[in-house]
Amino acid sequence: MDERLSLTELQLIIKDSLYMALPDMYWVIAEIAEIKVNYNGHCYIELVEKQPDNVSISARIRGVIWNNRYRFLKPFFENSTGESLREGLKILFRAKIEYHEIYGLSLVINDIDPSFTLGELALKRQQILKRLEREGVLTMNKDLDFPQVPQRIAVISSSNAAGYSDFITHLRDNSYGYVFYTALFDTPMQGSDTQTGVIRSLDRIAQHAEIFDVVVIIRGGGSQTDLSWFDNYDIAYYITQFPVPVLTGIGHEKDLSVTDIVAWQALKTPTAVADFLIECMVSAEDHLNEISRGLTDMSLLILERNKNLIDTARLKLIPLAKMSVSEFRSGLSDIIIKMINTGKEYLMNARLFPENQRSRLVSGAASCLSANRNSVSQVKKNLSSGSEIFLSMRKNEIAGFENMLKILDPDNVLRRGYTITSKKGRIIKSGSELSKDDIIDTRFSDGQVRSKVV
Repeated sequence: MDERLSLTELQLIIKDSLYMALPDMYWVIAEIAEIKVNYNGHCYIELVEKQPDNVSISARIRGVIWNNRYRFLKPFFENSTGESLREGLKILFRAKIEYHEIYGLSLVINDIDPSFTLGELALKRQQILKRLEREGVLTMNKDLDFPQVPQRIAVISSSNAAGYSDFITHLRDNSYGYVFYTALFDTPMQGSDTQTGVIRSLDRIAQHAEIFDVVVIIRGGGSQTDLSWFDNYDIAYYITQFPVPVLTGIGHEKDLSVTDIVAWQALKTPTAVADFLIECMVSAEDHLNEISRGLTDMSLLILERNKNLIDTARLKLIPLAKMSVSEFRSGLSDIIIKMINTGKEYLMNARLFPENQRSRLVSGAASCLSANRNSVSQVKKNLSSGSEIFLSMRKNEIAGFENMLKILDPDNVLRRGYTITSKKGRIIKSGSELSKDDIIDTRFSDGQVRSKVV
């Protein structure tokens, strides 16, 4: 064909051919690769179709939604799906083929079916959850032990987010006066930077995981159309592998994101997360108070038992000591009496000898005394030393009893730090015996004080 055409003429031929071959509107499925709204309100979209590997692109075309139509489609789509038109979203749209001599081929979008996008989002979410379940990591963060006193908190949020400000204010101004230590890891919480930002913050926290009790991911205060940024496999997988429990307060009432599902606990709002942490502290304090009361009751019981044992031992030792002293005195008296009687007997027998035998008796006595002088001396020594040993042993026993009695003396017990509490002269043995406004006396080793029960 030798006919020569200008570029414009060729473009017009192409345009006419397309309009004649494709005159209708068509429903098309494609993914938004790029979307921009210019100053006059027109929305320009780059549409693609990806291969099964979800990476390689098999088709690409430009699309446009004119201003008068975009003002209607945008709020309708967002109200129906809870999502904004954004990169990475797959949509079903009705479009007419447009060909322009300068801008080339494009699609003029007239309508978008929100139900298709909802189905795609739900399917994507289910696929991520099944993959995590198949890998055996879905509940790994939930299986971690939650700290009883969660005071050291790593916060993943945007510093400009209203939800972050509400969270910090709620923690700081809690009515119990609890102190929380927070560290903000400033992170974009919407848009295409959400994935890389959250993962980067988790990496930074993991480097110092030992100094944090819990990680909090909060958004709040933003658009309700940003939930899908957290339907992300990489974020979810990082959370399942994280060594610290993760709480979420992304701020969506209607649905849970994948991030919420894999976290240790998902709460609706940042302030709900703060309330949860405060309640954990309340539970911990109640538990400590219960332990304290148990220790106090047990200590009082042990003291009461030991006091009873001391009183019983004292009552037993006093008669035993008296009995031992009495037995010792009785034995000593018997020895003395026996010695006196023996001496008298010898004297009496000596007087009965006849006068004519006096000389024999004297000489015999002298001989006997001389023969037995050494024996008598030895007996005397043995008797003296034996008496001293016996008396020393008895004295030591008596001294031991006296020391034991001194130890058990109530005044000495008070000097060791114990006190005696009484009401109207009656000793108080249990807290249940007291009532509010009772006047009690507490006795110390160096005095006593009077108190009022409040």
